[in-house]
Amino acid sequence: MEPYSTIKHYSERVEELAATYESVTFEQVHGQVLDLIPPAGSSVLDVGAGSGRDAAWFSRMGCEVTAVEPAGKMLEKARQLHPTPQINWLPDKLPGLEATINLGQSFDLILLSAVWMHIPARDRPRAFRKLVSLLRAGGKIIISLRHGSFDDARYVEPVSVDELEKLARQHGLAVLRICRSQDRLQRSEVNWETVCLQLPDDGTEGLPLLRHIILNDSKSSTYKLALLRILVRIADSAIGMAKPTADDGVTIPLGLVALYWIRTYKTLVEADIPQMPANISGKGLSFVREPFLNLRHLSPYDLRVGAAFTGQDAAWLRQALLDARNTIHKMPAFYITYPNSSVPVFKTTLCSRPASASSFVLNEQFLASFGEMYVPGPIWMAMSRFASWIEPSLLSEWIRLMQQYCEVRGREVGYDSLMQALVWLDPERDTTLVRSITQKLIAAETPIFCVWSGKRLKMSSLDVDHCFPFSAWPCSDLWNLMPTDCVVNQRSKGNKLVTAKTLSEARDRMLSWWHTAYIDNKDIGLGGRFASEAVAALPLGEFNDALVLPAHIFEGIGIKRAALKRNLQLPDWEI
Repeated sequence: MEPYSTIKHYSERVEELAATYESVTFEQVHGQVLDLIPPAGSSVLDVGAGSGRDAAWFSRMGCEVTAVEPAGKMLEKARQLHPTPQINWLPDKLPGLEATINLGQSFDLILLSAVWMHIPARDRPRAFRKLVSLLRAGGKIIISLRHGSFDDARYVEPVSVDELEKLARQHGLAVLRICRSQDRLQRSEVNWETVCLQLPDDGTEGLPLLRHIILNDSKSSTYKLALLRILVRIADSAIGMAKPTADDGVTIPLGLVALYWIRTYKTLVEADIPQMPANISGKGLSFVREPFLNLRHLSPYDLRVGAAFTGQDAAWLRQALLDARNTIHKMPAFYITYPNSSVPVFKTTLCSRPASASSFVLNEQFLASFGEMYVPGPIWMAMSRFASWIEPSLLSEWIRLMQQYCEVRGREVGYDSLMQALVWLDPERDTTLVRSITQKLIAAETPIFCVWSGKRLKMSSLDVDHCFPFSAWPCSDLWNLMPTDCVVNQRSKGNKLVTAKTLSEARDRMLSWWHTAYIDNKDIGLGGRFASEAVAALPLGEFNDALVLPAHIFEGIGIKRAALKRNLQLPDWEI
């Protein structure tokens, strides 16, 4: 049997195999490593989750669980057996784990129970590298190795502790424990070894390189710092547009980088704050040409994914994006190199003919028509995990450079003023549009319900709630704004994060609201914007605006909720 025909085998015998897996408990199978399991609140990745037995145990222990299973029918069976909202079920497989990598998450524990023998030996180095890239600093990998033959046609190759120890040494992991045990299903020809590995706390390669670029690399302008900050912002707010590559990196639409570039420099240029030693009143910045200057009447809020442009504004913005793209390609992307090397860290590929139209939407398809930027895996993971450390360092160095440039011109600009000019203008906390849509629907006697309580709403009880607290994650995208009862929202939920349980219970009401307000409401024509914003902000895999469904968006919200809980430690709210 070919290696990945084994996946089909698991789907074809799902009932029999699931019953076998469920006949023994987690404690019976993994009892020798129970003391290595991270505490409640930790993030766990179960690769090859099978019937979901282990994922369900971690969930009961209070962990946030992502359960990966390549066999479709087995995944559905696991959902049926363990219907808990604390588990994010994900179809994916080794050695690539592309969908998992695209989540942009890291984990405290990764479990591979009875999986490694199905991975061809030639693919194991790549598979191991992928697993390590998903670990948090200090995180653990537990791999159980099955020794013994199969009585069916499943593809297997020999496994050994020596192989895992060698891979661990190559990737800087420590071997915490090696356990041996007999088979819990009483098969005399089968025995097991469990290998526990840990990534040291300084396990990322990305932070040292970023630190070098920020603090030590020579700079003739603020361009390098701008590009790094833009990539950090994309890693935080537009992860849905980052596509994984075969070598653990990601590619990002170059038009998105250019859009954020314009947003980054717009306030600085309009405030006449020099960005290079020879810069006077914006002159000398190669992207600051007539199209850029003609966007003065637009605010950074207008320059967001999902926004539509027509006429002269569309022509100016398209050319400004081209100018910004060319500057990024020729300058910071070219000159940011590895230490003592001329090899660029961020590689750009230009499209010769970016999309041209008298009107367009700033969606993934349009932004990708400008080309793409490659970001190495360690850098991307560091940006995703350590944005709260990286961005302050970037801003501090940026302010230091601007103060130098100002002093040369005999100008004194205070730290606070420069910091204010660098503030990233997130979307305003504006619920006006969604409130107006909801009020019109209620006036037309369309039944609208509070997504959290299920109570039918009246004009007097209507409020609009951010699913994720705006104070913690500023996002006023259409998918994140929900009609709610004012008592539930103002007196109960506030700035707390909805639990997985309450989110799961609200699923059907949220999907119904999206259909009523956006997808089926042709009069207001917001279906395209709704999809574009969701694709950009949420981890939705390979879906694009035309293919993404409300169910996919809801799953992306569940994954994003788990990441916010883990990264920000927000207080829980439950209806």
